[in-house]
Amino acid sequence: MAPICMINADRLWTRLMALAEIGATPAGGVNRQALSDGEIAAWHRVIGWAREAGLTAATDAAGNLFLTLAGRDRAAPPLLVGSHLDSQPTGGKFDGAAGVMAALEVAVSFTERGETPARDLVVVAWMNEEGCRFAPGMMGSEAFIGVRGIEAIRAVRDASGISVGEALDRLHAAFPDLPRKPLGFAAAAYLELHIEQGPLLEAAGHTIGVVTGIQGKKTFEGVVAGAEGHAGTLPQQQRRDALAAFARIAAALHAQIGAIDAEIKFTIGRVTVEPNAPSVVPSRVTFSIDLRHPDNAVLDAAAARVAALCHQHAPPCTVMIDPLVDAPSNDFDLNLRERIGRAAHNQGLPFMAILSAAGHDARHLAKMCPAAMIFIPCRDGVSHVEHEWAEPDHVAAGASVLAQVLRELALADQPFVVGA
Repeated sequence: MAPICMINADRLWTRLMALAEIGATPAGGVNRQALSDGEIAAWHRVIGWAREAGLTAATDAAGNLFLTLAGRDRAAPPLLVGSHLDSQPTGGKFDGAAGVMAALEVAVSFTERGETPARDLVVVAWMNEEGCRFAPGMMGSEAFIGVRGIEAIRAVRDASGISVGEALDRLHAAFPDLPRKPLGFAAAAYLELHIEQGPLLEAAGHTIGVVTGIQGKKTFEGVVAGAEGHAGTLPQQQRRDALAAFARIAAALHAQIGAIDAEIKFTIGRVTVEPNAPSVVPSRVTFSIDLRHPDNAVLDAAAARVAALCHQHAPPCTVMIDPLVDAPSNDFDLNLRERIGRAAHNQGLPFMAILSAAGHDARHLAKMCPAAMIFIPCRDGVSHVEHEWAEPDHVAAGASVLAQVLRELALADQPFVVGA
């Protein structure tokens, strides 16, 4: 069956590949981290495409980008649709960017068909979803819904000592003509298209994933404090070796937290050793913990054991564990999920219900309005790597499903209740 909601698949793919040129890496990936020169350049390009179609651009205090197709009732809460433009240092062409470009393509298709939505349709690119330059991630969506205060976000610094505030000021200075929207304006609904970042759709031979929700996530920063000493003269029994203490902590965490059950996801992804000199006993180790599980009770119980295990294995050093992110598992709006499944069925696209193992900005938007996600396959289920790949037909199929759902919502003459 031919797609009901036609989008220009060639234009979508061409623009997605053009966007991937900004921050392109030699290995074919993308390094376009949050609030970097690359993201500023991406904003210029995306805003240019939006303005060509008659959309207006705006931002907010958190550095979120909004591209608005005006509706008939400008006072009605708008429909939000999008994802993010930032990437990992060795990221791919599709993570986040596919969702923003699909959303923009749908909005452009409205203008080309001469259709005016009943309410504003707002394409959004959230600030710092990835959290690699500034931790933790999803700062833009968290600020938007009020999970984190803007001043606390502005105070965060990257590895070079640059604060989010400084980087935000630089971003805004690059776009002095953009009006500012208030943080947290009301929205009627939020939709996000994304690559799955996992292998399930590809393995099942399905093109569309109807995302049921997102598994819970907790993150921590740990700091092990010891004492420096000369590697050649300080006896082993007198050492307060922070790296040795961290090794004991890491082994215990992997053994007792990482083996809870088959669904637990436990990661120590970043470790910094000080002074990091070959002949000096390490005095300080800073490390990250990423803990995920779809069952909130299991996640909470696992998180409760983290600090106790760290303190148990730190002596003779000391350790501090600072919670950063506490994001319980959530379910997406059932009505929107049904609409996505129906759109896929109408367009002859094989689809399946799927839980998101990765975190997305939609998790936070679901707290303030009906929200849902559409997944498309990615090759071998890999993401956050330079060889990340999605087939052009799958990108187009996801955008076409997104278009049908948005047309149902945006063109309705009567007010709709998405979550009913």
